Amino acid sequence: MKALQLPALNQPLALVDVPDLTPNANEVVIAIKAAALNHRDVFIQQGLYPSIALPVIPGSDGAGVVLAVGEGVDPVWLGREVVINPGLNWGNNPAMNSPAFKILGMPDNGTFAEQVVVPLTNVYAKPQHLSFAEAAALPLAGLTAWRALMSRAGLSSQRTERVLITGVGGGAALFALQFAVAAGAEVWVTSGSAEKLAKAQELGAKGGVNYKEADWHKMLMKAATVDNPALARVGYFDVIIDSAGGPDFAKLTQVAAPAARIAFFGGTTGKITDVQPSVVFFKQLSIFGTTMGNDAEFADMLQFVEKHQLVPVVDSVRPLAEGQAAFDRMNAGQQLGKLVLSVD
Repeated sequence: MKALQLPALNQPLALVDVPDLTPNANEVVIAIKAAALNHRDVFIQQGLYPSIALPVIPGSDGAGVVLAVGEGVDPVWLGREVVINPGLNWGNNPAMNSPAFKILGMPDNGTFAEQVVVPLTNVYAKPQHLSFAEAAALPLAGLTAWRALMSRAGLSSQRTERVLITGVGGGAALFALQFAVAAGAEVWVTSGSAEKLAKAQELGAKGGVNYKEADWHKMLMKAATVDNPALARVGYFDVIIDSAGGPDFAKLTQVAAPAARIAFFGGTTGKITDVQPSVVFFKQLSIFGTTMGNDAEFADMLQFVEKHQLVPVVDSVRPLAEGQAAFDRMNAGQQLGKLVLSVD
């Protein structure tokens, strides 16, 4: 079979021939139809990820058709259209992954290939309203956003809450936006791109600001509280989802409403600094670290996507052989939505 292999750190991906796969007990082989990139893949290529073992076939996200089943797997799975949960061995504690937890695509070979082998427990029926490319875009970023928004920050379905999502345009942030809007929240966003802010409003965001402005948080509060200026003095957002960290994290505590919940799962802008403890404790803020999610959350996310007929935002679809071009686009931050590789 054909596969995209990362031979060494800081080297381009190579399209290679590797042996076809055979499933072990309780495993299935999936003929991949589409696979999607995550920042994790680029970080592995650049050596910015722990315990890298090379060469490896990257790729965590994928959708396709079950090609072969191992011992203990009902043959009824053969030929089914499926999507993969890339989180392997979460464990029995829903609050925290086990020490054996790992993500498909390193150290285990991943989805940037014509075939991948995974445990049956990580295989789910593909939502029927999604194409293979759309379904492949969903797993890792969608699950990360779902856990942050629904499990950790506990977005309420009993009342309309105000949600802020930073850095909209990336995969997880866009999913958080779509989930929050579908759940009935009033959603605001930040981005460094006018195009991405406009796209967010098309997806249901009420408004947004450019975080490249020095006082973006003040601009945001002014825009969001035009009908009730008094809220600008105490904070406005009940739930905040962040994937950047860095010095601007302190501004999130300023715009947070009393008793707000802040969930974050990234640190692309560096260390969190300048947070005033008094702001956190006088506002009774809750701050949650989060990443990925457990098996039950993956199933809940898929059910929510099907119920609301949500469609992931796909930036572009390229053939497998052009995978390095997709890596370059992600590394440059040019994408709006998920970058997908077609493996058909």
